[in-house]
Amino acid sequence: MCGRFTNELTWPELHALYKLSDELHPVPPHNMQPRYNIAPTQDVDFVHLDKAGNMELDRGRWWLVPFFARELPKAAMFNARLETVDTSGAFRKGFKSRRCLIPADGYFEWTRAEDGGKDPWLLQLPDGQPFSFTGIWAHNDNLGVTSCTIITAPAVERIAHIHTRMPLIIGPEAYEQWLSCEDQGVSAKALLMDSQIDSQLQFHRVTRAVNNSRYEGTDTKKPLINSL
Repeated sequence: MCGRFTNELTWPELHALYKLSDELHPVPPHNMQPRYNIAPTQDVDFVHLDKAGNMELDRGRWWLVPFFARELPKAAMFNARLETVDTSGAFRKGFKSRRCLIPADGYFEWTRAEDGGKDPWLLQLPDGQPFSFTGIWAHNDNLGVTSCTIITAPAVERIAHIHTRMPLIIGPEAYEQWLSCEDQGVSAKALLMDSQIDSQLQFHRVTRAVNNSRYEGTDTKKPLINSL
């Protein structure tokens, strides 16, 4: 699953990752603020294609609010399982036609310690390279809410001992194909699994302060032990 993540990307890094148009996305007056412990229901950046097929940077609630909802969902909607994303009533329309990419540079998972506590682990690409979670998004006119969710799948062997599921992270070469929605159903799922780069992830323990979703310290990525 993915329950928390980090995003310290600067505007130039975000711009380069998605090859954003200078005309559509001019340099903002202030740089992006680093975020060290993003939790569900908080607003996050995400990218999708506009009507002209250009990469568009948007912002919305990380906890999907389906277009038909009359109130904010109480059920957990911050992750969508790949196995059922195309059949679930809450997710299937987004999987068919409203796909997105959510920028990050790390995410957290937890294991149970001998003392009964929960040990957080940071998972990231080598050298902390920026990456993208695959997701779907929605806009709800009833509530005036734009939102998104992250797609998860069974974890690859490399990280399965930390958690049995993983957020699907794909390489940049697959971004446009995923967002275009040309692949549907089984083909779309195969695209995600064939393009996943979760197998490249590295990981290390971090401070238990991360367990508090309100903790925003700059040390959330600092290793407690050497990377494995």
